[in-house]
Amino acid sequence: MSKLINKDTKVCMSLAARPSNFGTRFHNFLYQALDLDYLYKAFTTKDLAGAIAGVRALSIRGCAISMPFKEEVLALVDELDPSAKAINSVNTIVNNDGYLKAYNTDYIAIATLLSQYGVNKDLVFALKGSGGMAKAVACALKDAGFSQGYIVARNEIAGKQLAALYGYQWVADSKELQAKLLINVTPLGMSGGPDQYTLSFSESEVDNAEIIFDVVALPAVTPLIAYAKAQDKTVISGSEVFALQAVEQFALYTGVRPDADLFEKAAKFSRG
Repeated sequence: MSKLINKDTKVCMSLAARPSNFGTRFHNFLYQALDLDYLYKAFTTKDLAGAIAGVRALSIRGCAISMPFKEEVLALVDELDPSAKAINSVNTIVNNDGYLKAYNTDYIAIATLLSQYGVNKDLVFALKGSGGMAKAVACALKDAGFSQGYIVARNEIAGKQLAALYGYQWVADSKELQAKLLINVTPLGMSGGPDQYTLSFSESEVDNAEIIFDVVALPAVTPLIAYAKAQDKTVISGSEVFALQAVEQFALYTGVRPDADLFEKAAKFSRG
């Protein structure tokens, strides 16, 4: 039976341009399963500074940060954990009595998935995107030993900066690369946007690749993932990224880490 919301219930939340039910389902499922007096709710905002001020003023315990706020929020917190400082990108804020400390659990999720899938570090990769999540992915690739890769970004300044930061190359377009590992970290294919039915990489690029990694979590099966599966490619999905980074957030917010079985149940429920 769920706990009744009361004056002592701790509230956690998320901020995203396009909120989804992944976080609310994942966290609230675990709160109920572990009998924790917490509540999780998703929000969007056009006033990030005001929203973060509200997190501080209203004693919101934790706040997940998604696109496009991961870098803008840096100036609004009190302290950066090394996980956020290393890549200048935030996806998690923990509020301790009005003191906001920021973390990045995306890196942990990406690194974990690269290891779990045994992705060959000798593969040439094409990473499409240059924002906060792209930084987490590029850093995880570098730390995992990937030496041959391209940052694919229309924004030349941001793309070159990210490529230079980790020793990769920048290109504006990926069609001539013949990359074997394709990673999408843009909103292409995301539900609710103008490009929700768009393949983030062309069919010919997917046909040539071995592994397709789409960080977009909504929908669980993006156009890119659907096409790659149809071509019998190895796929890594955004919903997998979400679940792994979310359990790290959950532990930061509550001080409790669910066991592997409960984590799998929560991850499955979040995709339902």
